[in-house]
Amino acid sequence: MLYFRTMALHGRYILPSDALETDLIYPDSAGFDEPDCPDQLCMMCQCDMHKDIKLELSPHPHSMRKVVNIVIAVEKLKHIKKMSSGKFCEDALLNFILENVIEERLVKPLNATQTYCKTSRTLLCTVCDKYKKTLVQSNKPTNEDLHLKAVTLSAGNIQYKVQFSMSPYVSSDPQNNGQPVCLGISNSNLYIACTQSGGSPPVLLLKEVSGPLNTITAGDPNGYDSLLFFKRETGTDYNTFESVKYPGWFISTAFDDWKRVEMSQVPTDRTTDFTLED
Repeated sequence: MLYFRTMALHGRYILPSDALETDLIYPDSAGFDEPDCPDQLCMMCQCDMHKDIKLELSPHPHSMRKVVNIVIAVEKLKHIKKMSSGKFCEDALLNFILENVIEERLVKPLNATQTYCKTSRTLLCTVCDKYKKTLVQSNKPTNEDLHLKAVTLSAGNIQYKVQFSMSPYVSSDPQNNGQPVCLGISNSNLYIACTQSGGSPPVLLLKEVSGPLNTITAGDPNGYDSLLFFKRETGTDYNTFESVKYPGWFISTAFDDWKRVEMSQVPTDRTTDFTLED
């Protein structure tokens, strides 16, 4: 382990002994000057490269990145300007410290709650699966919740198509899972939601919502995080919709008409590929 330590320079700049530490490698072809030390295998030795610099060697292993950093630092130290008194120029030494010791690190707060903020863009569209079945709203039976079905519509039944208002969201911690979106039925307060009851698998239903849904947080007490889906493009024409709250569960349709739109894990015999049509 190599430590570079500047001695007190007018009582101002002191480089901490643990600011730079690494293994030191001296390849024969590297062209670097080896320290004048009688025994490089000893537990600790000190070699005077300059009266203001102390070089300490210790056999504790560290990363190759630190090896490279310290070799570069040695070379840069050789070119630091000196004042007429023979001391290091303070400005040059400060610049060296800032360039080689201080590292910028991105610090993320622990256990930060994921937040999704609604953007100003909204897409009005209908949704069809890859078999050209259109998502339509079912009539509400007395013993079932509101849900969607996939149907092949003839030209005379186009009015039954459900028009969706798809709203994109921006995540506080973006991942490579796709674009977070909410799918609401236009001119209503109904949204597609992926919910779970007890230990049963997640199901897809239509949920009534009051409010603008400008911000949704993970674990929302009102369950609004169940309205979020990761929209991901597959190929040139198709999109998949994965539940944000229940990763691995996708909106899916059956091959036959008039079957309920459900949540499924892949692979599955149901289709999870959809097109968005204006």
